[in-house]
Amino acid sequence: MGHIPNSDCIEACNACANACDHCATACLREDAVADMARCIALDLECADLCRLAAASMSRDGEFARQICRLCADACEACGKACSEHDHPHCRACAQACQACAEACRTMAAA
Repeated sequence: MGHIPNSDCIEACNACANACDHCATACLREDAVADMARCIALDLECADLCRLAAASMSRDGEFARQICRLCADACEACGKACSEHDHPHCRACAQACQACAEACRTMAAA
């Protein structure tokens, strides 16, 4: 199989989606789960958009750049929300979101 265009961005999107899923699940196990509601909601939405972006890029989709711009916006919002918490899963998610946002912005600008 040949080189897949945007493979770095696809990997960042998949890694971010996995980190977001893990974070959402871990947040639901926290004692103050009500305080985590926005973080959980953004985790779930970000994960969905990351998977959509990865799939669109894999297909060389016509709207991949626009989807990646939206994905970057979601990643930035999710990363910001996660960085407001000291839980290790939130910190890891914030880092994955930042990396994905950068990769998606680079891809969308190409």
